[in-house]
Amino acid sequence: MAVKAKYQSVLDLGEKLNIQNGDVTEENGVLKVKGTANTPYEKNIIWDKIKEIGGENPSDIKANITVADESIYAKHTVKSGETLGKIAKQYYDNASKYNAIFEANTSILKNPDLIHPGQELVIPNI
Repeated sequence: MAVKAKYQSVLDLGEKLNIQNGDVTEENGVLKVKGTANTPYEKNIIWDKIKEIGGENPSDIKANITVADESIYAKHTVKSGETLGKIAKQYYDNASKYNAIFEANTSILKNPDLIHPGQELVIPNI
């Protein structure tokens, strides 16, 4: 299996996440990928996908993913039925960290129990 085909789902994910300045080359059986993710969370998603395919320390792919905005962890658009707890669980694997998200968004949120679909929230680095 060609190495590019093996990691095609990583390349597709990069497109979906709108990775900027992307470049993909293959040299001597090693896929070289570089680009700029919007946030650290998006960079982590790409690395998780690479490890899912190639293992914890893959030798057939080299990735140089930088981050455009390290001042925040992610941005999140609220969907129907979500709570700050569910959002905190998604990003931090801990629902009780919802208050960090609330505190980072007090300019648009007045009550942590009241969020609305379509609101764009900043997910802070914690």
